[in-house]
Amino acid sequence: MRIVKYLIVISLLFINSAFALIEIDITEGNREPLPVAITSFFYDEVDSIKLNEISKNLSEVVSADLERCGLFAAIDKDAFIQKNPAMHLRPRFEDWRLIKAQALVTGRLKLVDDDKLRVEFRLWDTLAEKEIEALVLITTTDNWRRISHMIADKVYERLTGEGGYFDTRILYVAESGPKNKRIKKLSIMDQDGANHRFLTSGKELVLTPRFNPVKQEITYLSYFKNLPRVYLLNIETGNQEVVGDFPGMTFAPRFSPDGSKIIMSLAKDGNSDIYVMELKSRVVTRLTTNSAIDTSPSYSPDGKKITFNSDRGGSQQIYVMDNDGRNQKRISSEGGNYATPVWSPRGDLIAFTKNFKGSYAIGVMRTNGEGERLLTENWYQEAPSWSPNGRVLTFYRETPTNEAGQGHSSTLWSIDLTGFNERKIDTPEDGSDPSWSNLMQ
Repeated sequence: MRIVKYLIVISLLFINSAFALIEIDITEGNREPLPVAITSFFYDEVDSIKLNEISKNLSEVVSADLERCGLFAAIDKDAFIQKNPAMHLRPRFEDWRLIKAQALVTGRLKLVDDDKLRVEFRLWDTLAEKEIEALVLITTTDNWRRISHMIADKVYERLTGEGGYFDTRILYVAESGPKNKRIKKLSIMDQDGANHRFLTSGKELVLTPRFNPVKQEITYLSYFKNLPRVYLLNIETGNQEVVGDFPGMTFAPRFSPDGSKIIMSLAKDGNSDIYVMELKSRVVTRLTTNSAIDTSPSYSPDGKKITFNSDRGGSQQIYVMDNDGRNQKRISSEGGNYATPVWSPRGDLIAFTKNFKGSYAIGVMRTNGEGERLLTENWYQEAPSWSPNGRVLTFYRETPTNEAGQGHSSTLWSIDLTGFNERKIDTPEDGSDPSWSNLMQ
């Protein structure tokens, strides 16, 4: 199944100057989200039968995306004063300011050649009384949801000055059954939980799925006849190949930023070290040779550095090294045990799991270990994964069982860097070990 059957993007307006109605502070919650009016998209009466539902759904998805990030508040449509199609060409700005809207989204839909959908979108600054963005997108009628996410991304970008993250997907492990006999399947969905589907049947144990940063491809660990294997899977075609069979336990395969390598930890003779494999040649190079356990490697976005965790100092801590294994240095220093470090796509932070005082936290620190901040704490949670703009993390959280072994659950969550906007991500079954994709191409 192809991700996008047909898509053309035409820019009607391009503004070079920086523009942002919101200044993002990662250490403080946005106490007053920006009020945004998102109108239903207009269409000609002749197309009403086919476009009525699309118009309604499109504006609802845009509203939901923007509200979920915590920076925006969508104004109730019942409060709108101006409702005629003329607003798409030139709104009566005083009507929108009257209901406190600081930004306005308008749009128009049109069928082209019966099976193509033309979506025209405009973003207005109601205070400055000017248009600040306009796009035309042409696609198939069944691709309206992705168009909604692309519009939400453009609104987010223009109003915050930073890239959006709504036209993305989340890969994770779906879980079902009792805790001591879990069935685990690879699953994928849009970042808002829509278009969910299973990628594997659950007959074999699957772990640690990760996206390729540059292709519609994933890598993951699976057990075939109790032998750990690292696989590549093309999401569009369904083609799967074995990267390699490994005699020792393999953990957490992850792509390099250019998608040409897979980095992982491999246990040999009871010792776990970091290895990297060139996918084209299948040549494997060992990067660490410590007698301790080195695991959970993650590249910096420029590919020059690698973060990982190791217990070489007596407890599990976060380390950073060059991409050839040189200059290994511990950066965590606040006490407790650290795990699952992952480098931000912005390059400025490393996210991690921290176990201390009987609970687990998801936190971030600068790449030199300074400025540690814990965003959320709970009984058990781990495996943070970054949104492509480096502002939101997804992770999974477990609940404990009772004395009879009942009550266990595993759920996906997201939280932004302020720590104030924490949200549960609904999935058909329990979920663990999420991986966030880059923006779709």
